[in-house]
Amino acid sequence: MSGEAMAAVREALAGERAWLVGGAVRDRLLGRPTDDIDVTMAGDPRAAARRLAKATGGASFRLSGAFGTWRVVGPGHSWHADLVTLRDGEIEADLAHRDFTINAMAEPIGGGELLDPHGGREDLARGIVRMVSAQALADDPLRSLRAVRIAVELGLEIDPETGRAAAAHAREMERVAPERVFGELKRVISADDVRRGLELMEAYGLTAIVLPELQALHGVEQSVFHHLDVHDHTLEVLDAVALLQRDPVAAGLGEDVAALLAEPLSDELTRGGAMRWAALLHDAAKPSTRGETPEGRVTFIGHDAEGAKLARDVLGRLRSSTRLRDYVATLIEHHLDLGFLVHRGPLDRRTIWRYLQATAPFSADVTIFTVADRIATRGRNAGAAIAAHLVLAREMLSADAPAPPLVRGDDLMRTLGIRPGPQLGRLVAQLAEAQYAGEISTREDAIARARELLG
Repeated sequence: MSGEAMAAVREALAGERAWLVGGAVRDRLLGRPTDDIDVTMAGDPRAAARRLAKATGGASFRLSGAFGTWRVVGPGHSWHADLVTLRDGEIEADLAHRDFTINAMAEPIGGGELLDPHGGREDLARGIVRMVSAQALADDPLRSLRAVRIAVELGLEIDPETGRAAAAHAREMERVAPERVFGELKRVISADDVRRGLELMEAYGLTAIVLPELQALHGVEQSVFHHLDVHDHTLEVLDAVALLQRDPVAAGLGEDVAALLAEPLSDELTRGGAMRWAALLHDAAKPSTRGETPEGRVTFIGHDAEGAKLARDVLGRLRSSTRLRDYVATLIEHHLDLGFLVHRGPLDRRTIWRYLQATAPFSADVTIFTVADRIATRGRNAGAAIAAHLVLAREMLSADAPAPPLVRGDDLMRTLGIRPGPQLGRLVAQLAEAQYAGEISTREDAIARARELLG
């Protein structure tokens, strides 16, 4: 949050019995910028939120599912502030109900001495996430997962007693609203230190509750072309996606890949953040599709299509957006496609077109994801296979985008006297493919080809 916006918050709430609390105080002590502030106040949060919105040119609204909480969103969604009524009428009692000591500090909104009754500043200096009380995680089991999220985002360690409490209350996560679980889980998965986050989740028994599909991959052995079981391969694909976000050149692709993966997608995730979900779930159907040939070769026939369905189910359970479900399912459904084309190179234009159409509207993302999967698969013949795959991936990423159609469907109907329906759809698709292949280049060519196709 900018200094100007914070000053506006202080000015709009001047004269109120109000305190900055939680992450905004913690992050200031850490010297971290924040676009998310919490204010607890003795007065009416509705009236205060409206004043703040008016003063800053933002918008205010009541948060559903959060009793008495009002949110103000700054211009351009550059920041937001949550205002809530002071619990039990006193700031000390309010802080005693909070989750972790580093979140149980407060500053008077008008300035003044830091309130730190639970030693949060010292814990922050020691690099510790410690619960305020033994009741903290019992009051809200989501705090078990939040402890992990805070630890990996801030590079902290979880206090042993807090870790034991997190494990003790893990099963109670089943009664937490899915939207809240998703809010914490997606931040763990987006963190730089995601591997440690997943290790902590598993150690505390959280993975089995919030992402059992990942837990089920342990011990599922693969073919000789893999060097790890499905679970550990999945984590290496996750590492590969993180590498592509951070340094795609090191992974064998161009610098522009990092810019693509940094683009916002949905659910407060970038394309790279969403791709991490594809990494975690791309082989999740392998346990149910595992088989062996009479010769003893391990197979997972159909795990791509089944995995796409499973991913939709998982993200649906977590109440994600439809766009995120579509994105992750598309990457999973087609994560084998480019590998199947490696031995057919060099590819003709029709083959490239069919791949681009099958993977639309996320063709580039699918291609990038296949690279992550390929470089994490280092069994037999891995070196040559990875090199060949990278050549084809670079070719596909540099392929021309489809040009506008030479003739539209309504034009075909008028000119050729055909009706709307499947026949027209097939005809339009065939003409688009022929255009991409360079076989037709004018409207007249397209009409003539259409007459040929109609016989």
